[in-house]
Amino acid sequence: MRRDGPGTGREWRPLPPTRGGGRERNSRFGPELARSETSSVIIYGDLPKNKENVIYLSNHQCTVDWIIADMLAIRQNALGHVRYVLKDGLKWLPLYGWYFSQHGGVYVKRSAKFNEKEMREKLRAQMKAETPMYLVIFPEGTRYNPEIPKVIADSQSFAEKEGLAILKHVLTPRVKATHVAIDSMKEYLDAVYDVTVAYEGTVDHKGQRKLAPSMTEFLCKECPRVHIFIDRIDLKDIPEEQMYMRRWLHERFEIKDKLLIEFYDAKDSKRRNKFPGKSVHSKLSLKKTLPSLLFLGGLTASMLLTESGRKLYVKTWIYGTLIGCLWVSIKP
Repeated sequence: MRRDGPGTGREWRPLPPTRGGGRERNSRFGPELARSETSSVIIYGDLPKNKENVIYLSNHQCTVDWIIADMLAIRQNALGHVRYVLKDGLKWLPLYGWYFSQHGGVYVKRSAKFNEKEMREKLRAQMKAETPMYLVIFPEGTRYNPEIPKVIADSQSFAEKEGLAILKHVLTPRVKATHVAIDSMKEYLDAVYDVTVAYEGTVDHKGQRKLAPSMTEFLCKECPRVHIFIDRIDLKDIPEEQMYMRRWLHERFEIKDKLLIEFYDAKDSKRRNKFPGKSVHSKLSLKKTLPSLLFLGGLTASMLLTESGRKLYVKTWIYGTLIGCLWVSIKP
């Protein structure tokens, strides 16, 4: 675990490229990615080339954050390994609620209703089946939304009450899901990825945070540049007891907050809209994305171009949603 980052009281210097143990810092994406100068995805830090069983911890601003996890996983050839810890209400999403559940996703309720036993059992079942694990958790529990200041104020009040540092650009993290996941899978995991995401263009002329892009805006409008900072943390550097892990997790979010303060609020304009250290303008090759596009596009088009196909498409959504909702209500 790196000890010279923000929030540690030491000067933060970019890490030089090093080799050893099969890992390489700051040069992980190959020459084809380093050559890209126009990509809207900019990656900093510690993303290994090889697949790993990991827990992915990130700040949460919008639904696009889910796609960011996929973006990183596909760069490790691990897209099919991604599973999510989700708010319980999302299991009622048409089709997707059932899909996430069957693909190893874990639905959790907040606070006193959090079912630790149920989460442990689901994770143990995944390990027993030797399922590759890229488990995405958003510890804040909800999105950081500058248009809902009460949520931010309540989060800061809770931190103050608990004697924790007050955070500006992220919410106070909740530790339960993270603790259960790490504790249940500590012999199965290779690492924890601590990920900080920032979207350019989400500050107004007064320097105030704006709403992060929605999925529709991200896919249909000009794509904002996305900055992704990854810190790969060894399991041995994470405390096991929940009380101490809570403090550790909050310290990780303090680091995120300092990164985002620098990104959005740096007095020196040259230091804004980027994270410290070396970065890679990361661009995916067509061979990683074109086959999926052709398959899904061809399948959807073939259904929508005929009357019988359109009827099948509609029935799939209607009956699939009803069956899926019934399934997750019986076996979440």
